[in-house]
Amino acid sequence: MTLQHPSERGSDGRGRFERLAERASNLTSSPVFFSFCLLLVGVFIGIHAAGLPLSWQLVVGDTMVSVTLLLLALLKNAERRAERAIQRKLDAIALALLEDRRRTTGEAFDSLEEAIGMEEES
Repeated sequence: MTLQHPSERGSDGRGRFERLAERASNLTSSPVFFSFCLLLVGVFIGIHAAGLPLSWQLVVGDTMVSVTLLLLALLKNAERRAERAIQRKLDAIALALLEDRRRTTGEAFDSLEEAIGMEEES
């Protein structure tokens, strides 16, 4: 098990978890999943209104908590992937600007060069 961000690992391909998270993210953003969540909340409210035994309330409540926890993990995964993709694009733009202005010097150029770590690549 590694604690590195998926995009910082050595492999070019996506792992099983990344593929699973992508599919799950697509599913959870669909109308079908939203309908499932509405149904689950409706069942929860119905069980409380009907006064069914506590065991039924616990089962439905635990199911809702489990779905919430899984959605939180998927949300964090999607957030990190999007954040990393944006950072790679910004780095590419900054590098292109530096290459375009390579002959120009100045404070802005130096701070941009420092921000993307050009001195590390040389």
